[in-house]
Amino acid sequence: MQENERLQGSGGMNSVVIVGRTGQDPELKYFESGSVKASFSMAVNRGGSKDNRETDWFNIEVWGRTAEVVGEYLKKGREVAVNGRLNVRKWNDDAGNERDFLSVVATDVKFLGSKRDNEGGGSSFAYSGSQGGGERAPF
Repeated sequence: MQENERLQGSGGMNSVVIVGRTGQDPELKYFESGSVKASFSMAVNRGGSKDNRETDWFNIEVWGRTAEVVGEYLKKGREVAVNGRLNVRKWNDDAGNERDFLSVVATDVKFLGSKRDNEGGGSSFAYSGSQGGGERAPF
């Protein structure tokens, strides 16, 4: 069986990897169920010259213990790598128009260099968290 035939028969795949900078500090939300969610935006520059560069913006959602760590340590401008899946929520607005909200539900967040680090000073730490466990202390 060829690789593409095997994948087509498996029901599909929804996997995203994004490397970019955070657009703002994460917003934490605690739910009555005990769940916690961190939300933030991420900017990813597409190649090109500095004057002719396009930026794609992504909405990121992180859940559980990883959300708590992201909420505590991640700051605006920090470079991160996010692994996850695309999620589309649909709803109808007050006028009855169907609306979509596209987000990436992160399963893994890796802290890369900070904005300051990439400008020539300081050191960075890396944090890798996964909602399936395996978190490491951020130092």
